[in-house]
Amino acid sequence: MLLASFCLRNSLRRSLLGSFRSYSAAHKQAFLEPVASHPGIARLALNRPQSKNAISLTLLKELGECLETAHYDPSIRVLIISSTTPGSFCAGADLIERRGMSQTQVNKFLIDLRAALGKLEALPMPTIAAIDGPALGGGLELSLACDLRVASNSVTKIGLPETKLGIIPGAGGTQRVTRLIGVSRAKDLIFTARSLIASEALEWGLIDYVAPPEQSAHDYAVDLATKISLNAPLALRAAKQAISRAEDLPLESGLDFERASYEVLLKSQDRLEALQAFKEKRTPVFKGE
Repeated sequence: MLLASFCLRNSLRRSLLGSFRSYSAAHKQAFLEPVASHPGIARLALNRPQSKNAISLTLLKELGECLETAHYDPSIRVLIISSTTPGSFCAGADLIERRGMSQTQVNKFLIDLRAALGKLEALPMPTIAAIDGPALGGGLELSLACDLRVASNSVTKIGLPETKLGIIPGAGGTQRVTRLIGVSRAKDLIFTARSLIASEALEWGLIDYVAPPEQSAHDYAVDLATKISLNAPLALRAAKQAISRAEDLPLESGLDFERASYEVLLKSQDRLEALQAFKEKRTPVFKGE
């Protein structure tokens, strides 16, 4: 009887705790959560539906906190950034809030946004932006700091419209987009302030995948993340680090860096597991060790 009562209290406590966590997440403008039934995959959710996830001071603060947590969480093998609201991603900076900010506050916002996107780009695990709606200005810049970008078939607004507002992209847009699509197309995109539809963005090289009409970008990103997460976590992190350094290093230095990254993996348990699984003709079970 005592055991049954104890179990009932524990069950009720877990239920209440789960409800509290759900309530807390619902009232955050950005939060981390595991993707249900997909071990190793987490989502950084943008949760400001009334403004199409426009980047407010609060959203930016909570985004930075989520990125800090994700960086040091070894259980996250792949991170997806997406909106809690269907048909949405991130419409850029909150211009309504911006109008009430002083120049000092604007400067701090830009510094903090640059720092947050730097944290996103520096995450050790692969990252995927799931673009299910407009990705404009800071929203597109957010996706550019991810490793891969997926857009839904219905997205019609992907671009950097800042020159229409008398400014330029201020959170890495001029730099990351140029590295991604080249100087000429970067100038075209920014000078014209045009918006691309998903298929055009794919052709330009701004995104990597367009989800089929029957599937959201988030669901497609989960499928892609699942394929990635089946591989050895330490190898994925080492590969990301080596690839990211390729632009900054001369070829010989890059090859040296690649070799050093490779050497570390030779001592890992995951490598031994892969060899054993190959011998036994089974799928390896990687633990990130």
